[in-house]
Amino acid sequence: MTDEQIREMEQFIVRAKAATYAGDGPRLLPYRLGSHDLQFAQGNWVYHDSYFGEADFLGQEVVYYRGVPVWGMNYYGRLLMPERISAPEIGQMIMRSLTQLYQEGRFLGAFEHVDGDLRYTDENEGDVRAFLGVERIFLAGDLVYRLHYHGGLITG
Repeated sequence: MTDEQIREMEQFIVRAKAATYAGDGPRLLPYRLGSHDLQFAQGNWVYHDSYFGEADFLGQEVVYYRGVPVWGMNYYGRLLMPERISAPEIGQMIMRSLTQLYQEGRFLGAFEHVDGDLRYTDENEGDVRAFLGVERIFLAGDLVYRLHYHGGLITG
């Protein structure tokens, strides 16, 4: 991919992420048994997010350009204190936080969002070509949720 295509892809990823999970976009029929699947398409680009679970979950995002997979990200998230906060409450905080991040036109780079007693943080290294990171949510200073992710370009 050229640098221009990579920049175009990164902008597409931000739009796709904002329109699917964070935007509470329409769900597809599961591609795999028990999966939750979301998809966004625009021009030559298609984004697909497929994950399993709710409180503890595992997923993968793939971006296709003209039908060829060109980028991907894997993630695993976990509710660490279910006695203090529920999966739906964590999910709502993630949606609010990611919506703010995507409004900045990005999905990577350090980010923090505070909402009442909840504090969302995202720390990562690398860029869209190759990256890894961790997303955390704290409740009154206690770590109650953590997600690890990594990904980058897929080349032939």
